[in-house]
Amino acid sequence: MNFSTRPELAGTFGMVSSTHWLASQVGMGVLERGGNAFDAAAAAAFTLQVVEPHQNGPGGDLPLIFARADDKKPTVLCAQGPAPAAATPEAFAELGLDMVPGTGPLAAAIPGSTLGWMTFVRDHGTLSLREVLSMAASYAENGFPAAAKVVEYIKRMAPLFREHWTPSAELYLPGGRVPVEGQLLVNKALARTYGRLMDAEDAALLDGGTRAEGFDAAIRAWTEGFVAEAIAEFVKTPWRDSSGADHAGLLTREDLASWRPHYEAPVTLDFRGHTVCKTGFWSQGPVFLQQLALLDGMDVEPGTADGIHTILEATKLAFADRDAWYGDAADVPSDTLLSPEYTAERRKLIGATASMEIRPGSPDGREAILPELRVTGDFDASGLSGVGEPNAVAALLDSGPQANGEARSDTVHVDVVDRWGNMVSAMPSGGWLHSSPVIPELGFPLGTRLQMAWLESGLPNTLAPGKRPRTTLSPTLVLKDGEPVLAFGTPGGDQQDQWQLHFLLNHLLAGMNLQEAIDAPSFHSTHFPSSFFPHEHQLGVVVIERRIGADVVRELRARGHLVGEAGDWEIGRMCAVSRDPATGMVRAAANPRGMQGYAVGR
Repeated sequence: MNFSTRPELAGTFGMVSSTHWLASQVGMGVLERGGNAFDAAAAAAFTLQVVEPHQNGPGGDLPLIFARADDKKPTVLCAQGPAPAAATPEAFAELGLDMVPGTGPLAAAIPGSTLGWMTFVRDHGTLSLREVLSMAASYAENGFPAAAKVVEYIKRMAPLFREHWTPSAELYLPGGRVPVEGQLLVNKALARTYGRLMDAEDAALLDGGTRAEGFDAAIRAWTEGFVAEAIAEFVKTPWRDSSGADHAGLLTREDLASWRPHYEAPVTLDFRGHTVCKTGFWSQGPVFLQQLALLDGMDVEPGTADGIHTILEATKLAFADRDAWYGDAADVPSDTLLSPEYTAERRKLIGATASMEIRPGSPDGREAILPELRVTGDFDASGLSGVGEPNAVAALLDSGPQANGEARSDTVHVDVVDRWGNMVSAMPSGGWLHSSPVIPELGFPLGTRLQMAWLESGLPNTLAPGKRPRTTLSPTLVLKDGEPVLAFGTPGGDQQDQWQLHFLLNHLLAGMNLQEAIDAPSFHSTHFPSSFFPHEHQLGVVVIERRIGADVVRELRARGHLVGEAGDWEIGRMCAVSRDPATGMVRAAANPRGMQGYAVGR
């Protein structure tokens, strides 16, 4: 038996796994009251907006993948908002910027997360908005115990809050002081925002409206009413951002009124008898599939030096293609990138030693164009865990934001499966407490997803009005024989589709159960550029949990990898649920690292 920190949960009624114990229990409570998996996921996600404000917020972004029990069809809800109408490379150039800042209102896309959840529950849930939102509103009104990471992030941001982001200081520095772990934090303004959304629904229902019309009324309050008005007015004021200057935002009421989330088919790949479903090439999701495709033709033994080396080299190739070819563009060579012929040629590049090059392919004979890449200093393995700057690694170990708010790994996750077989994997993110100043009337800040788009011309991910920035948010759903059997995901920015890959390989190839696969020693590469400002990278660097063992580390170094040893339990925030269609048995697991994520179920 493999080691696990907790039991893999098993039952027949339902399972919820998320990155915070309060959200998991809220979701389970919804299942107990008769809601379906989609109601439960939304209730958990709204709770995450409150209790993990350093990892997501109402003004952030949302992609999710789900399958209904009645038709089994995997579907993506894209609630990743696009760039505002005024967001052009020329507009940033006029401000003297060659990159979108990592913080501040100038980097805000149209906020999609809350709007996405309201849309999703309207279309696929069974409960009212009030029934799925009231628990989150209660935590905002009455308080929640601050976890250690929330306190750490607020402490890092306190100087910026006090000097430049005074609305954030008023909310997150109660009495002018950094809160302590376990202290109850309240957000009365956010509670009022939730209340006004629920009131809009109530008014429509009292007028004789249908359930759907109640949701539509709340959606209008967000896109055309008090939320849109407050956002559009707030961004007119210049605020300090990571460029070191003050800039106003670009969002307008017209932007907010003009956009809605939409449904689309996932991108899929068959792997070892399973169909793996990801978000499209407007996200980094297909890089997961490219890695699987490369490894499918190889003998990979997870946890060994040889297996880790092979995985790392496949990762480098897949992410090189991500940076050259992915984006919200019409000419992405999507079919070729996942084709057996292209994959076979790319697989030949995986050798016995570590590559120190970024090597995108040439699908359909096209010449790859990469953005200008910025290497971050010389690698120095001393001082791990948490390689010190100028290494990129420190920020990738969830060490919190820098003093100007820059951060690279802030996200939450929730997976739910119910007794009927409905299943959902959702990756809300953005709108963090360190992304932008809090909007006083609303109780939340805007997101900064535009930082993932490039200002260089001619790239698939070049910024343009109405275009989605290539997000790192990447939930996963897996089918077997046409039945949804597995939903999982993890926060972690560029590491999402590395940590998830290792989990799936542990589960499918090494025979680990869900909890064992999450608990196994984790690692990731920083070879390719970060999606977050300032887009640094370190060729050949791999960060790995020290408990993998000295022999494995020694062999990886002998193969040319630049290895940084992280702490024993420092990498990854995985969540997972599963269902066996033959028996109806449902299972769940969650990450023990950070002592915050939990799975619940029965």
